Amino acid sequence: MAFVLHQDARCVVVDKPSGLATHRGWDDSEDALLQRVRDTVHKYVYPIHRLDRGASGVVLFALDAEAARDFSLAWPRADKRYLAITRGHPAEHVLLDHPVPRAPGEDRVDASTEIWRRETFGRYAIVEARPLTGRLHQIRRHLKHLSCPIIGDVRYGKGEHNRIFRTEHALHRLALHCTSLTVPHPAGGDLVAHAPIPADLAHAIASARAAYATSASSRLDS
Repeated sequence: MAFVLHQDARCVVVDKPSGLATHRGWDDSEDALLQRVRDTVHKYVYPIHRLDRGASGVVLFALDAEAARDFSLAWPRADKRYLAITRGHPAEHVLLDHPVPRAPGEDRVDASTEIWRRETFGRYAIVEARPLTGRLHQIRRHLKHLSCPIIGDVRYGKGEHNRIFRTEHALHRLALHCTSLTVPHPAGGDLVAHAPIPADLAHAIASARAAYATSASSRLDS
């Protein structure tokens, strides 16, 4: 199946589509990624992490309890990379340490994200983000803290710019995609997985590049 990026005896890695919850328990929808993966591999699966419903990209599931434990223990060493379209231009490189609430209404906890500005066009930018901690909505909150909210983010973003991308660039989702994951594998070595930029994000990027060509810089594909 096309959305399976990698499978071996201990794990399966998939490319989650936008609009789908990772686990039914984290959402009130009847459909969820965990059920789709389980039905695809015909095994019980253990989610190692999650993506926000609106985000897309790499998600790792273990195929047995021991692998789930080993991946979870190794998770602090995981390297996760995300692509986002933002309203506003962050600095070329930022290592942001900014506490965020553990959950709505709860105390703030330490949170760190490394951010690179990869391209700009008009008032918008493409950024690469590497979360160094795993807090709820961390990348979205941190980019808002930098006054560069993610396009399509109805909680932390800007409605005016979300509408521009819906009407002018046909983007009807959160512009956040997990492009890659590298994490120690229980069998030794590293598990490395990559998820290509989905068609709707690629189209929106191309459309915005064309619309703001006179002010574009630092092309993502250069």
